[in-house]
Amino acid sequence: MKNVLEHIVILFSGDSGDGIQLTGSQFSGTSAKMGNDIATFPDYPSEIRAPSGTTFGVSGFQVHIGAKQIYTPGDRPDVLVAMNPAALKVKLPLLKKGATIIIDDDAFNRSGFKKAGYNIETLNDLKELQNFKLIHAPITSQTQKALSQINLDNKSKRRCKNFYALGLCYFMFSRNQDTTKTWIKEKFKGNKALIEANIKALEAGYHYAETIETSTSVYHIPEAPLKKGIYRQINGNLGIAWGLMQAAEASGLDLFLGSYPITPATEILQELSKRGDFGVKTFQAEDEIAAICASIGASFSGALAATTTSGPGLALKSEALNLAVMLELPIVVVNVQRGGPSTGLPTKTEQADLLQTLYGRNGESPLIVVAASGAGDTFDMAFHAARLSLEHMTPVVLLSDGYIANSSEPWRIPDFKENYNHINTNLVETPYKAYKPYARNKQMVRPWAIPGMPFMQHRIGGLEKDYNTGEVSYVPENHEKMVEARAKKLDLVTSNIPKQTLEGKGQGKLLIISWGSTYGAIKTAVNYLQEEGHEITLAHLKYLNPFPSNLSDIVERFERILIPELNKGQLLKVINAKYHCNAKSYSKIQGLPFTITELINVFKSELEHEK
Repeated sequence: MKNVLEHIVILFSGDSGDGIQLTGSQFSGTSAKMGNDIATFPDYPSEIRAPSGTTFGVSGFQVHIGAKQIYTPGDRPDVLVAMNPAALKVKLPLLKKGATIIIDDDAFNRSGFKKAGYNIETLNDLKELQNFKLIHAPITSQTQKALSQINLDNKSKRRCKNFYALGLCYFMFSRNQDTTKTWIKEKFKGNKALIEANIKALEAGYHYAETIETSTSVYHIPEAPLKKGIYRQINGNLGIAWGLMQAAEASGLDLFLGSYPITPATEILQELSKRGDFGVKTFQAEDEIAAICASIGASFSGALAATTTSGPGLALKSEALNLAVMLELPIVVVNVQRGGPSTGLPTKTEQADLLQTLYGRNGESPLIVVAASGAGDTFDMAFHAARLSLEHMTPVVLLSDGYIANSSEPWRIPDFKENYNHINTNLVETPYKAYKPYARNKQMVRPWAIPGMPFMQHRIGGLEKDYNTGEVSYVPENHEKMVEARAKKLDLVTSNIPKQTLEGKGQGKLLIISWGSTYGAIKTAVNYLQEEGHEITLAHLKYLNPFPSNLSDIVERFERILIPELNKGQLLKVINAKYHCNAKSYSKIQGLPFTITELINVFKSELEHEK
């Protein structure tokens, strides 16, 4: 008999060469196709190839599947698949008490224990396992046995063990194998041996779980009541790439991406480089500076220009980004934040680039800053980042982060004709003799004339421009006038962004202000407390510069304000400086997202403090 569950959290973990990310993505993709809501959290090692079997090389993939709408990959896993002792050592502290642990018995030997830093002979020596349910499976040896008749070398056969583990989990959680089998046939098309090996390994793991059904439970997670439509699984980087492509379509412009590969933003470049069929042009530059300068050149020539990076790359791009502000040219800069400073934690998540994005340029250099709230929101925010850049002739920085970039969720494909069909541009359609490059409309936006148009010649460069003619000007009063013009242009953007919405009552005891990838965990925690009857409201910000026009009124209506961030309180500084509302901070800087449990405890403490 199957046990029916509303949701479950599973963590796949092993060596970086064990195919853990593939295993997790197949499990989550299959679950999404079966109608479950999902949220995932891939966790990569920072080392490109750490020594096999060591804790430095542990790779993890956490997936939360549910029969209801879910917003996070879950707090503490219910199930851990540990492919070696190092994976067990790193991930064991994360588990719920009483969780199930599936281990590859073949890897838990004296050599494996030693590499992981254990001073034990067998698993029986680990007293901390007493509170967990262990399922022993000889995954490596059974995989080799199942593939004994296939013409592959032993190393290639061992590499199929991730599909054996996947098959075992498919039986335990009533997953359909067909989606993965189809994927295997497409992935290894033309290599009959690899197709047969991986499918046999998947089936062998599934059948092994059938034989030990008496010692383990079988679970069923019903379909989630999601809004009707066509869905596909999407991560944040793909969403950004596709959002930029849709913006190019809606504006009638070619999309140009100039980028230098950097974790965790590289996948955007990789995805767009495949899209020549959509007219996308990509340029993999030799460094971050060349990348953004090439994009500025593309913008000058009339393209929708973008560049992608992470925190260290944004620092390098700052001078050229300042040039784009001075030239008042549209360009979208995507910053997929990671742990810092310097090289920091390349594969871990953080929200520590907000102040750099807002102020990290010389002089008075304002630009628009927006932030995605999750993988499913990236398409929308990338589209609107491009829209605002084109309509207001100014650079826009779109903030994502490592968690959003790599995590995935079901994304309902929108009605493009209704919501994403048109973007206005300021391109000069017909040349005219009285052209002034910095003549402004009511929104303080200048015209966009591209090279080669008769009568449209104008000076380009980083020196200050004359307010009327666009020629170089060192006149003090003119400089002040231009600084004020650029600032006013940004202020007027508020008329072109949505007003801030609230999740909860419009006034009360406690307002939570959030931004970026913290949304899922904070929303879940707030919903939980609201159901308990607490006066708590959430305002999640997607537009960070300028803020929505009604945010000032909102903060005035609450007795206390708390801002949780994955940094040392950067939005807090901006909010308090602008609104003088004495907001408080809750910070976490561990390279990991918030958990729902910790936020519930923090919010409860704040509510009790008010009492």
